[in-house]
Amino acid sequence: MDAKDGAGPILLVEDETSLAEIVGYNLQREGLRVVIARDGRQGLERFKDEHPSLVILDLMLPEVSGLDVCRQIRASSTVPIIILTAKDAEADKVAGLELGADDYVTKPFSMRELVSRVRAHLRRAGMVAPTAAAGVLAGGGVELDPERHEVKVRGELIRFTPKEFGLLQLFLQRKGRLLTREFLINDVWGPEYVGYTKTLDAYIKRLRQKVEGDPRRPRHILTVRGLGYKFVD
Repeated sequence: MDAKDGAGPILLVEDETSLAEIVGYNLQREGLRVVIARDGRQGLERFKDEHPSLVILDLMLPEVSGLDVCRQIRASSTVPIIILTAKDAEADKVAGLELGADDYVTKPFSMRELVSRVRAHLRRAGMVAPTAAAGVLAGGGVELDPERHEVKVRGELIRFTPKEFGLLQLFLQRKGRLLTREFLINDVWGPEYVGYTKTLDAYIKRLRQKVEGDPRRPRHILTVRGLGYKFVD
């Protein structure tokens, strides 16, 4: 189930019992329904059964690793995924984002921060579908249909997560123009995310993998060193 369907609970996949209970309690206080899974295997089972609207996923899990859970969820769904990582696990943060996670929170974290992130992702996922008046955007062999929320790359229909879709839409709306890193993060993630450059870097890499003929030598999504990115035909 895609995030824009928005009817499911929050799925929390966390093996540390005390942390899972605290997070679950705080989310429930916000009026959100929460389903808890204690390991990666159970997380995948609950995901299939519950059709969650958002997943909070610890990366250090028994049975099936958090990275594998993220990979398997993203293979079939665009539901927002927030990963929980250890303070010094920089490589895990990058790997999670490259596999399709939308955001990360570093332990230890404040409940206020986590709840704020959850609300922001749910709000944006629910606002993905634009007005019917929006026209098809095209460039570089890509056709993006805002009304249908579909993207075709060289004629082939490709699945994009809500954040990927929003980022690509910005690029196509402003073809040939420099878009600074701050502008992209602010527009797609919101002003509270300014500074989370690793998230943007991971998304640019994912967009190139889906849009470019050779992602290692991009022709359309170009880096403007020290400033940002631009999309060219």
